[in-house]
Amino acid sequence: MSSSPRRVHLAAHFPGVNNNTIWSDPRSESHIAVDSFIHMAQTAERGLMDFLFLAEGLRLREMNGKIYDLDVMGRPDTLTVLSAVAGATERIGLAGTLTATFHEPYELARQFATLDHLSGGRAAWNVVTSPDAFTGENFRRGGYLPYPQRYERAEDFIDAARTLWESWPASAQDADDTAGAYEHRSEFFDISGRFDVPRSPQVHPVIFQAGDSDSGREFAAGSADVIFTRHSELEDGKAFYKDTKSRLAKYGRAEDDLRIYPGVSYVLGDTDADAAERAREQAYAQHSGATAIATLERVWNTDLSSFDPDGPLPDFDPVLDGPEVSQGRVKHVKDPVATAQRWREIAQAENLSIRDLVVRESPRFAFVGSADTVARKMNQYIQERAADGFILIPTVVPGGLDEFVDTVIPRLQEMGVYPDSYPSDDPALRATMELNEYRPATEWSQARADVRAAATNGQEA
Repeated sequence: MSSSPRRVHLAAHFPGVNNNTIWSDPRSESHIAVDSFIHMAQTAERGLMDFLFLAEGLRLREMNGKIYDLDVMGRPDTLTVLSAVAGATERIGLAGTLTATFHEPYELARQFATLDHLSGGRAAWNVVTSPDAFTGENFRRGGYLPYPQRYERAEDFIDAARTLWESWPASAQDADDTAGAYEHRSEFFDISGRFDVPRSPQVHPVIFQAGDSDSGREFAAGSADVIFTRHSELEDGKAFYKDTKSRLAKYGRAEDDLRIYPGVSYVLGDTDADAAERAREQAYAQHSGATAIATLERVWNTDLSSFDPDGPLPDFDPVLDGPEVSQGRVKHVKDPVATAQRWREIAQAENLSIRDLVVRESPRFAFVGSADTVARKMNQYIQERAADGFILIPTVVPGGLDEFVDTVIPRLQEMGVYPDSYPSDDPALRATMELNEYRPATEWSQARADVRAAATNGQEA
């Protein structure tokens, strides 16, 4: 007898600072108005999705010393937006991105515990580390931490937050003079006092982590409930899935204790051919001439405004020793000279302009096709363990999710891999995602300590 198919989980991402959004589309609306966030959240909830995911930018990005005007011009405070969404929805989870580099445990733990109360247990925290002093200039601590210490602080931060969330007893009847009392002494934090928010419905809001490096995967295995990844190709996703899940057992965790959700874009059409043509049109709409030049400037690290986006690539190598022309962006290109050389060779061989080349080399839409085709492909990823679910990234905000909900989700339901209603009467996100109840902070800490001790003993042997 064959086992039941794995369930497909879905969530929605309200894009932040990016060039993914197609501003020229007449359906595009405000990225700041609360109605935009509520529209997407209610659509996701209508589609029985797990959560609405918000990224966050803590400083306006710059290019050549000027505000990068091809981005979203600012973003309202994440937790304030999610609080508004909580009042306009009943079941959708509320996942907000906040950095562990510049915030403080008491402040952030208090905010997420409050959101968990306001929403009936639907809060989630996407833990990120901030890599640059450019962002740090907005904060009292300033500067930045070396790469290993960013994860060390984030791990310690989560421990401190969990200690605060657990400081109240399970019920008001059990509260006594020790209720809310906490103490956390460590390398990064030396805090004690009284936590003034009683225990929230989930106790620990669901913890997300977005990271791809070896350190990021290990951090997720030892500290998170969900990992948000960029791996949206089938074989690449399967390799990431296998590697990340293989790290769980040493922390005393089962395979389903950590869920993997790649962020994916999609283009739908009446037929596969129609969708492919739409995908081509949308790729060029995402990469205007100005965007193409800006993309090259981030690799060449110099002002290329005199170049024609419909002309050839620069014939000189990137500048390696000058100041960074792009500020506030994650630098994905590790070897600019090699990248530039490869791009020139591709452009020459295929007779591509700068804009053509940028479109070719930019991340492709993960799922392109009719509703039937996209549903089958998504199910394949889940059944073959390339993912546990997907975070959908529409190109039009806020209405770009509607077509998916109206066409693809019914196909998934017909296939028997997507529910017809939320799986539980409990509105808590852990119940919606079918996650276990919270694990006490001491268990997390002890598991990590045991792993480190084993690694040290292995090295000594």
